[in-house]
Amino acid sequence: MDLNTIPKQYCENVLAGHSRENFVLVMMVGDTANAYALSPEHMKRLIQSLEHHLKEYEARFGEIDAKWSPGIESPIQTKDIRGE
Repeated sequence: MDLNTIPKQYCENVLAGHSRENFVLVMMVGDTANAYALSPEHMKRLIQSLEHHLKEYEARFGEIDAKWSPGIESPIQTKDIRGE
């Protein structure tokens, strides 16, 4: 598959959660969200793949200055989109 030829949407927010059986990723674009369930093994492989691609990107274009802080709310919340 040629990733340059498939249609794309800019993902504004990704939410993640898990249960014992699976991980769930919710990808939000505007007021639309798609949820994906992954097995624990598939999630682990996804993380490994993302880490690999991130290292390749930074080797080519330089380090990305970004910090992840769990528990920090996005300035735009789902409740804002729904008008609650």
